[in-house]
Amino acid sequence: MHRQFLQTKLTTHQAYDANEARMLKQTIQFVKQYPDCFERSLSVGHITGSAWIIDQERSHVLLTHHRKLNAWFQLGGHSDGDANTLAVALREGQEESGLEELQPISEAIFDIDVHLIPARKAEPDHYHYDVRFLFEADRHAPLIISSESNELAWVTLDQALELSNDESIQRMVAKSRNLA
Repeated sequence: MHRQFLQTKLTTHQAYDANEARMLKQTIQFVKQYPDCFERSLSVGHITGSAWIIDQERSHVLLTHHRKLNAWFQLGGHSDGDANTLAVALREGQEESGLEELQPISEAIFDIDVHLIPARKAEPDHYHYDVRFLFEADRHAPLIISSESNELAWVTLDQALELSNDESIQRMVAKSRNLA
């Protein structure tokens, strides 16, 4: 029953392209197969929640330079047992940015991505089934860099493309251009 919130959102999500459609299908199957899909202890992978944060003008996005992965990404993290992925994305967005006023633009899923996380120390490689939501914030509000980041930056959509060649960042930038 606790998976119903996410399952409903997944079945109504419209994938942007064939690659996202493939990952959406993988995520639906993963959630169906694993009742403990929200637990970090599930060694094959787990559901994560991310916040794609744009400003009111829809011209800038907030990115973090991830400390462990040494690359620019959206903010987000582990569900840690919380089945409400929208709440997870909001919590992670606030914790990793210090932004108190973070508003969901929609409660619908913005993007889906499945990616392999490399093994580290005692943790084997595993998949993150990342469920992303779209948020809005004031880009002039003060930011607080968390211990998980090297840096936070509001960047234009073009700059986001320059900072990251990650396919999912490229896809979310394209989706963001369609918002304006």
